[in-house]
Amino acid sequence: MAAILLDVDGVLHVSGEPIPGAVEAIARLRADGHRLRFVTNNSTRTARALADELRALGLELDATELQTPTTAAAEQLGGRRVYALVMPAIVPDLEGVEIVGEGAHAVLVGGCDETTEPNQVFSHMNLARAFSELRAGADLYAMHKNPWWQTSRGPMLDGGAYVAALEYAAGVEATVIGKPSAASFAAALAALDAEPELTWMVTDDLEQDVRGAQLFGMKTLLLRTGKFRPDALERSSVVPDAVLSSIANVPDWIERSL
Repeated sequence: MAAILLDVDGVLHVSGEPIPGAVEAIARLRADGHRLRFVTNNSTRTARALADELRALGLELDATELQTPTTAAAEQLGGRRVYALVMPAIVPDLEGVEIVGEGAHAVLVGGCDETTEPNQVFSHMNLARAFSELRAGADLYAMHKNPWWQTSRGPMLDGGAYVAALEYAAGVEATVIGKPSAASFAAALAALDAEPELTWMVTDDLEQDVRGAQLFGMKTLLLRTGKFRPDALERSSVVPDAVLSSIANVPDWIERSL
């Protein structure tokens, strides 16, 4: 049986609306005996809240099967003074991290949420404070560097844009905690006790997930949902093992590939 890493946003749902066939596909993959791990770059809600939301959509999921960059950030930055540009909702998952307003050892940038209210986390003054901390010697960490993600209202600017701005302004390079970092993929494979060449990455993200997974030695399935764009696939040098219409097609594909 296969080991399968599943992206969440754009693969299982978009803005809380399940992709047609997603619930049935996950149930089928489990019934077929495949080992699953849900690997998301979502850093706007706690892992428990995300798991609860997915279960509310009808998806069979245990919180221990969900991997988020927030819990990984807590492991990497525990005990350090951190200036955190993150959504307030995820602070409980940063247990052990000392969140400070100045004199930081590290600056941590998280993702953006879908609220239509003004986003105060990434205000000019907060970004300027982060810049000052970096200039004073703090290290830059990013939950991810996704420039945007797909919502029901269309593409939404994500935290990767702010990471790039801070890198440019401060002349530093961020350490990425979530996908497509090698550490993120290694943690997911370790949780499944899986070898890269025997593992599938299922995603809607060509440049981050497919490219990163291939560099790590995994096989890849790109889905035509979420942020998938046909023109981006045509222009890219990245070639997934297969391009499928949606998660609904994955169980049959995996069965034929074994």
